[in-house]
Amino acid sequence: MAWIESLQRAIDYIEEHLLDDMTVEDIAKQASSSPFHFQRTFAILTDISVGEYIRRRRLTLAAGELCNSDAKVIDLALKYGYDTPEAFTKAFRRQHGISPTEARKYTGKLKSYSRLGIQVSLKGAEPMQYKVVEQDGFEVMGIKQGFSYGNGENLDGIPKMWDQVNQDGTCDFLICKNNGPVKGVLGVCVDQGKIREKQMDYWVAAAYNGETPNGYLKIQIPASKWAIFEVHGPMPHAMQKAWKQIFTEWFPASGFQHAGTPELEVYPAGDSDAHDYYSEVWIPVK
Repeated sequence: MAWIESLQRAIDYIEEHLLDDMTVEDIAKQASSSPFHFQRTFAILTDISVGEYIRRRRLTLAAGELCNSDAKVIDLALKYGYDTPEAFTKAFRRQHGISPTEARKYTGKLKSYSRLGIQVSLKGAEPMQYKVVEQDGFEVMGIKQGFSYGNGENLDGIPKMWDQVNQDGTCDFLICKNNGPVKGVLGVCVDQGKIREKQMDYWVAAAYNGETPNGYLKIQIPASKWAIFEVHGPMPHAMQKAWKQIFTEWFPASGFQHAGTPELEVYPAGDSDAHDYYSEVWIPVK
Protein backbone atom coordinates (compact mmCIF):
# COMPACT_ATOMS: atom_id res chain seq x y z
CA MET A 1 0.00 0.00 0.00
CA ALA A 2 3.05 2.29 0.14
CA TRP A 3 2.51 3.19 -3.52
CA ILE A 4 -1.03 4.43 -2.99
CA GLU A 5 -0.04 6.22 0.22
CA SER A 6 2.66 8.14 -1.64
CA LEU A 7 0.14 9.17 -4.29
CA GLN A 8 -2.22 10.41 -1.60
CA ARG A 9 0.64 12.41 -0.07
CA ALA A 10 1.07 14.16 -3.40
CA ILE A 11 -2.63 15.02 -3.56
CA ASP A 12 -2.53 16.28 0.03
CA TYR A 13 0.45 18.46 -0.94
CA ILE A 14 -1.54 19.95 -3.83
CA GLU A 15 -4.40 20.83 -1.50
CA GLU A 16 -2.12 22.31 1.16
CA HIS A 17 -0.40 24.50 -1.46
CA LEU A 18 -3.36 25.14 -3.73
CA LEU A 19 -2.82 28.92 -3.73
CA ASP A 20 0.97 28.69 -4.02
CA ASP A 21 3.11 28.67 -7.16
CA MET A 22 3.86 24.93 -7.06
CA THR A 23 5.41 22.88 -9.88
CA VAL A 24 4.78 19.34 -11.08
CA GLU A 25 8.30 18.53 -9.88
CA ASP A 26 7.37 19.64 -6.35
CA ILE A 27 4.22 17.50 -6.43
CA ALA A 28 5.85 14.39 -7.92
CA LYS A 29 8.58 14.52 -5.28
CA GLN A 30 5.92 13.86 -2.62
CA ALA A 31 5.11 10.59 -4.40
CA SER A 32 8.81 9.66 -4.84
CA SER A 33 8.18 9.65 -8.57
CA SER A 34 9.47 11.38 -11.67
CA PRO A 35 7.24 14.19 -12.97
CA PHE A 36 6.52 12.17 -16.12
CA HIS A 37 5.37 8.99 -14.38
CA PHE A 38 3.43 10.90 -11.74
CA GLN A 39 1.57 12.85 -14.44
CA ARG A 40 0.88 9.65 -16.40
CA THR A 41 -0.38 7.78 -13.33
CA PHE A 42 -2.54 10.71 -12.26
CA ALA A 43 -4.11 11.01 -15.71
CA ILE A 44 -4.83 7.27 -15.89
CA LEU A 45 -6.55 7.30 -12.51
CA THR A 46 -8.53 10.53 -12.92
CA ASP A 47 -8.86 11.09 -16.70
CA ILE A 48 -7.52 14.66 -16.28
CA SER A 49 -4.08 16.22 -16.00
CA VAL A 50 -2.59 17.49 -12.75
CA GLY A 51 -2.83 21.05 -14.09
CA GLU A 52 -6.52 20.65 -14.88
CA TYR A 53 -7.21 19.26 -11.38
CA ILE A 54 -5.50 22.28 -9.83
CA ARG A 55 -7.49 24.68 -12.05
CA ARG A 56 -10.78 22.99 -11.19
CA ARG A 57 -10.08 23.06 -7.46
CA ARG A 58 -8.98 26.70 -7.49
CA LEU A 59 -12.06 27.79 -9.43
CA THR A 60 -14.29 25.75 -7.09
CA LEU A 61 -12.83 27.63 -4.11
CA ALA A 62 -13.06 30.93 -5.96
CA ALA A 63 -16.78 30.37 -6.60
CA GLY A 64 -17.37 29.71 -2.93
CA GLU A 65 -15.53 32.87 -1.95
CA LEU A 66 -17.46 34.95 -4.48
CA CYS A 67 -20.73 33.83 -2.97
CA ASN A 68 -19.66 34.24 0.65
CA SER A 69 -17.53 37.37 0.78
CA ASP A 70 -17.26 40.91 -0.55
CA ALA A 71 -13.82 40.31 -2.09
CA LYS A 72 -13.25 42.14 -5.37
CA VAL A 73 -12.99 40.09 -8.55
CA ILE A 74 -9.54 41.54 -9.27
CA ASP A 75 -8.32 40.43 -5.85
CA LEU A 76 -9.74 36.93 -6.30
CA ALA A 77 -8.16 36.69 -9.74
CA LEU A 78 -4.71 37.33 -8.28
CA LYS A 79 -5.35 35.07 -5.28
CA TYR A 80 -6.27 32.12 -7.47
CA GLY A 81 -3.40 32.45 -9.91
CA TYR A 82 -4.66 34.67 -12.74
CA ASP A 83 -2.77 37.73 -13.95
CA THR A 84 -5.85 39.69 -14.99
CA PRO A 85 -9.57 39.77 -14.14
CA GLU A 86 -10.26 39.00 -17.81
CA ALA A 87 -8.27 35.75 -17.69
CA PHE A 88 -9.99 34.81 -14.43
CA THR A 89 -13.44 35.55 -15.86
CA LYS A 90 -12.73 33.48 -18.98
CA ALA A 91 -11.57 30.46 -16.94
CA PHE A 92 -14.43 30.89 -14.46
CA ARG A 93 -17.02 30.93 -17.24
CA ARG A 94 -15.46 27.89 -18.91
CA GLN A 95 -15.84 25.86 -15.71
CA HIS A 96 -19.08 27.18 -14.26
CA GLY A 97 -20.94 28.43 -17.32
CA ILE A 98 -21.50 31.87 -15.77
CA SER A 99 -19.34 34.90 -15.02
CA PRO A 100 -17.98 35.83 -11.57
CA THR A 101 -20.44 38.74 -11.48
CA GLU A 102 -23.38 36.43 -12.16
CA ALA A 103 -22.13 34.04 -9.48
CA ARG A 104 -22.04 36.88 -6.95
CA LYS A 105 -25.66 37.70 -7.81
CA TYR A 106 -26.59 34.00 -7.40
CA THR A 107 -27.56 33.84 -11.07
CA GLY A 108 -27.18 30.36 -12.54
CA LYS A 109 -25.56 27.17 -11.27
CA LEU A 110 -21.99 26.56 -10.13
CA LYS A 111 -19.92 23.44 -10.68
CA SER A 112 -17.99 22.11 -7.68
CA TYR A 113 -15.02 19.71 -7.85
CA SER A 114 -14.24 18.06 -4.52
CA ARG A 115 -10.83 17.24 -3.11
CA LEU A 116 -9.54 13.93 -4.45
CA GLY A 117 -9.15 10.91 -2.22
CA ILE A 118 -7.52 7.77 -3.60
CA GLN A 119 -9.45 4.55 -3.13
CA VAL A 120 -8.29 1.18 -4.44
CA SER A 121 -9.83 -2.22 -4.78
CA LEU A 122 -7.50 -5.07 -3.91
CA LYS A 123 -9.98 -7.65 -5.20
CA GLY A 124 -10.96 -7.02 -8.76
CA ALA A 125 -14.32 -8.23 -9.97
CA GLU A 126 -12.48 -9.55 -13.01
CA PRO A 127 -9.15 -11.44 -12.84
CA MET A 128 -6.10 -9.88 -14.45
CA GLN A 129 -4.10 -12.21 -16.65
CA TYR A 130 -0.41 -11.30 -16.67
CA LYS A 131 3.06 -12.77 -16.71
CA VAL A 132 6.49 -11.45 -15.77
CA VAL A 133 9.29 -11.99 -18.29
CA GLU A 134 12.82 -10.74 -18.82
CA GLN A 135 13.56 -9.47 -22.30
CA ASP A 136 16.82 -8.35 -23.87
CA GLY A 137 16.92 -4.88 -25.32
CA PHE A 138 15.57 -4.40 -28.83
CA GLU A 139 15.10 -1.68 -31.42
CA VAL A 140 11.81 -0.24 -32.58
CA MET A 141 11.23 1.73 -35.76
CA GLY A 142 8.44 4.18 -36.32
CA ILE A 143 7.32 7.79 -36.06
CA LYS A 144 7.14 10.03 -33.02
CA GLN A 145 5.53 13.24 -31.86
CA GLY A 146 6.46 15.40 -28.89
CA PHE A 147 3.81 16.43 -26.38
CA SER A 148 3.69 18.45 -23.19
CA TYR A 149 2.51 16.48 -20.19
CA GLY A 150 2.46 19.62 -18.04
CA ASN A 151 -0.75 20.95 -19.55
CA GLY A 152 -2.41 17.68 -20.60
CA GLU A 153 -1.58 18.16 -24.29
CA ASN A 154 -0.67 14.46 -24.51
CA LEU A 155 -4.18 13.41 -23.44
CA ASP A 156 -5.67 15.07 -26.54
CA GLY A 157 -2.77 14.66 -28.93
CA ILE A 158 -2.06 10.94 -28.69
CA PRO A 159 -5.57 9.77 -29.72
CA LYS A 160 -5.41 12.16 -32.69
CA MET A 161 -2.01 10.70 -33.62
CA TRP A 162 -3.51 7.19 -33.64
CA ASP A 163 -6.39 8.36 -35.83
CA GLN A 164 -3.87 9.74 -38.32
CA VAL A 165 -1.59 6.67 -38.52
CA ASN A 166 -4.58 4.35 -38.90
CA GLN A 167 -5.83 6.42 -41.83
CA ASP A 168 -2.58 7.13 -43.68
CA GLY A 169 -1.25 3.56 -43.90
CA THR A 170 1.51 3.93 -41.29
CA CYS A 171 0.18 1.07 -39.16
CA ASP A 172 -0.08 -1.28 -42.15
CA PHE A 173 3.51 -0.45 -43.12
CA LEU A 174 4.78 -1.11 -39.58
CA ILE A 175 3.01 -4.48 -39.43
CA CYS A 176 4.74 -5.49 -42.67
CA LYS A 177 8.17 -4.45 -41.29
CA ASN A 178 7.68 -6.03 -37.84
CA ASN A 179 10.47 -8.64 -37.56
CA GLY A 180 11.58 -8.07 -33.96
CA PRO A 181 10.78 -9.95 -30.73
CA VAL A 182 7.46 -8.16 -30.02
CA LYS A 183 4.69 -8.74 -32.55
CA GLY A 184 2.32 -5.90 -33.38
CA VAL A 185 2.19 -2.13 -33.66
CA LEU A 186 3.53 -0.47 -30.52
CA GLY A 187 2.56 2.66 -28.66
CA VAL A 188 5.65 3.79 -26.73
CA CYS A 189 5.82 6.59 -24.12
CA VAL A 190 9.29 8.08 -23.61
CA ASP A 191 9.99 10.72 -20.98
CA GLN A 192 12.05 13.64 -22.31
CA GLY A 193 11.76 15.78 -19.17
CA LYS A 194 15.52 15.83 -18.57
CA ILE A 195 16.07 17.30 -22.04
CA ARG A 196 12.92 19.37 -22.55
CA GLU A 197 10.93 20.48 -19.52
CA LYS A 198 7.60 18.62 -19.10
CA GLN A 199 7.95 16.97 -22.50
CA MET A 200 7.44 13.41 -23.67
CA ASP A 201 7.78 11.64 -27.00
CA TYR A 202 5.08 9.25 -28.11
CA TRP A 203 6.01 6.66 -30.71
CA VAL A 204 3.86 4.56 -32.99
CA ALA A 205 6.35 1.90 -33.94
CA ALA A 206 7.22 -1.76 -34.42
CA ALA A 207 10.08 -3.97 -33.25
CA TYR A 208 12.39 -4.09 -36.25
CA ASN A 209 15.88 -5.24 -37.21
CA GLY A 210 17.29 -3.66 -40.35
CA GLU A 211 17.99 -0.38 -42.07
CA THR A 212 15.66 2.45 -41.12
CA PRO A 213 13.25 3.29 -43.98
CA ASN A 214 13.08 6.87 -45.19
CA GLY A 215 10.79 9.00 -43.08
CA TYR A 216 11.07 6.77 -40.03
CA LEU A 217 13.19 6.82 -36.86
CA LYS A 218 14.58 4.24 -34.44
CA ILE A 219 14.83 4.00 -30.67
CA GLN A 220 16.39 1.40 -28.38
CA ILE A 221 14.14 -0.22 -25.77
CA PRO A 222 16.40 -1.29 -22.87
CA ALA A 223 16.61 -4.79 -21.44
CA SER A 224 13.92 -5.01 -18.79
CA LYS A 225 11.81 -7.15 -16.54
CA TRP A 226 8.31 -6.75 -17.93
CA ALA A 227 4.89 -7.31 -16.43
CA ILE A 228 2.80 -8.20 -19.50
CA PHE A 229 -0.97 -7.87 -19.17
CA GLU A 230 -3.57 -9.38 -21.46
CA VAL A 231 -6.20 -6.99 -22.78
CA HIS A 232 -9.39 -8.34 -24.35
CA GLY A 233 -11.98 -6.26 -26.18
CA PRO A 234 -12.43 -3.38 -28.62
CA MET A 235 -10.18 -0.34 -28.61
CA PRO A 236 -9.81 2.15 -27.05
CA HIS A 237 -12.17 1.24 -24.20
CA ALA A 238 -10.51 -2.08 -23.34
CA MET A 239 -7.04 -0.52 -23.18
CA GLN A 240 -8.21 2.40 -21.03
CA LYS A 241 -9.94 -0.02 -18.66
CA ALA A 242 -6.80 -2.18 -18.42
CA TRP A 243 -4.58 0.79 -17.49
CA LYS A 244 -6.94 1.82 -14.70
CA GLN A 245 -7.13 -1.72 -13.36
CA ILE A 246 -3.34 -2.03 -13.40
CA PHE A 247 -2.82 1.17 -11.41
CA THR A 248 -5.76 0.83 -9.00
CA GLU A 249 -5.58 -2.91 -8.31
CA TRP A 250 -2.40 -4.57 -9.48
CA PHE A 251 0.34 -2.12 -8.50
CA PRO A 252 -0.93 -1.55 -4.93
CA ALA A 253 -1.20 -5.30 -4.30
CA SER A 254 1.71 -6.71 -6.32
CA GLY A 255 4.79 -5.39 -4.52
CA PHE A 256 6.31 -4.34 -7.86
CA GLN A 257 7.38 -0.79 -8.69
CA HIS A 258 7.54 0.91 -12.06
CA ALA A 259 11.12 0.78 -13.36
CA GLY A 260 10.88 4.23 -14.94
CA THR A 261 11.70 3.20 -18.51
CA PRO A 262 9.35 3.29 -21.53
CA GLU A 263 6.03 1.42 -21.41
CA LEU A 264 4.53 -0.40 -24.37
CA GLU A 265 1.02 -0.90 -25.67
CA VAL A 266 1.06 -3.80 -28.15
CA TYR A 267 -1.58 -3.97 -30.88
CA PRO A 268 -1.38 -7.11 -33.04
CA ALA A 269 -2.84 -7.19 -36.55
CA GLY A 270 -6.59 -7.69 -36.56
CA ASP A 271 -9.89 -5.92 -36.12
CA SER A 272 -9.35 -3.66 -33.11
CA ASP A 273 -13.10 -2.96 -32.95
CA ALA A 274 -13.92 -6.64 -32.40
CA HIS A 275 -15.07 -7.86 -29.00
CA ASP A 276 -12.50 -10.69 -29.09
CA TYR A 277 -9.56 -8.44 -30.09
CA TYR A 278 -6.42 -9.28 -28.09
CA SER A 279 -3.76 -6.71 -27.17
CA GLU A 280 -1.20 -6.25 -24.40
CA VAL A 281 0.27 -3.74 -21.96
CA TRP A 282 3.99 -4.11 -21.19
CA ILE A 283 5.18 -2.33 -18.04
CA PRO A 284 8.85 -2.32 -16.95
CA VAL A 285 9.01 -3.31 -13.27
CA LYS A 286 11.52 -3.83 -10.51
